[in-house]
Amino acid sequence: MSTSAVSLYLDPQIRDWVLFPITFVMILVGILRHYVVLLLQSPPKKQAKEAIREQRALARSQILRATAANSPLPPAYYKGISNHLSDAFAAGTYLKDGPPKGDAAPTPPNPLTDPNAMDGMMAGMKTQMVMMVPQMVIMGWINFFFQGFVLIKLPFPLTLGFKSMLQRGIETPDMDVRWVSSLSWYFLNFFGLNGLYRLILGNENSADSSRDMNSPFAAAAAAQPAPGAAQDFNKLFKAERDNLEFSEGLHSWIASDADTRILQKYGRPIPSS
Repeated sequence: MSTSAVSLYLDPQIRDWVLFPITFVMILVGILRHYVVLLLQSPPKKQAKEAIREQRALARSQILRATAANSPLPPAYYKGISNHLSDAFAAGTYLKDGPPKGDAAPTPPNPLTDPNAMDGMMAGMKTQMVMMVPQMVIMGWINFFFQGFVLIKLPFPLTLGFKSMLQRGIETPDMDVRWVSSLSWYFLNFFGLNGLYRLILGNENSADSSRDMNSPFAAAAAAQPAPGAAQDFNKLFKAERDNLEFSEGLHSWIASDADTRILQKYGRPIPSS
């Protein structure tokens, strides 16, 4: 008998007591997980005044350079601000730990002794546990109660390459590829409900199942910079000083010929100098 001639008739109770419950439980678990993650997140700690000043000084210099070609500052003011920042960067005035002592490179911070780094690592591990444990429980629940169930038939044709993905837990080589097993329905919901979560909880939600594919320490690594990879503002200030010197040659005051442009706009004669 050919594969296309094989027909299956599912008991409606499979739809009511297997298909819908699996989908409903996964939706509820995703929403619950989102709010548990929000409860576990600790409020951001306030930065020290010196650290904020260090960051703002670098940002101020970058804004000054970005507007050099059409600067709202006259040349004298621009040069004065640029020289002030350049001298401060060279002297280490804005460094949160003060000017560097000698030519020794600063020691990278140890994440095991840094309270902020440890808090970030613990928060990432707790978030990953909240994401992984419910999925492991749901998969065990489906394997124990609904192993070997055929739940639904997809309404579009598929190639044989999808058979292993859609019929996990069912060893029937003659079954149509479009039939979906209970375990495969779990995986389809695992990746397919993300759009529903974004619709219900917003784009920045914690129910995104794709995060579960990361390792337990992935969130911890993303929450904090890698060990030894902290920003060295002393080197950043030195590079910014060179950029400021280069930008001085590009400076152009946007109001340098404003009187001439206004006269030209309204068709007035331009007085000769």
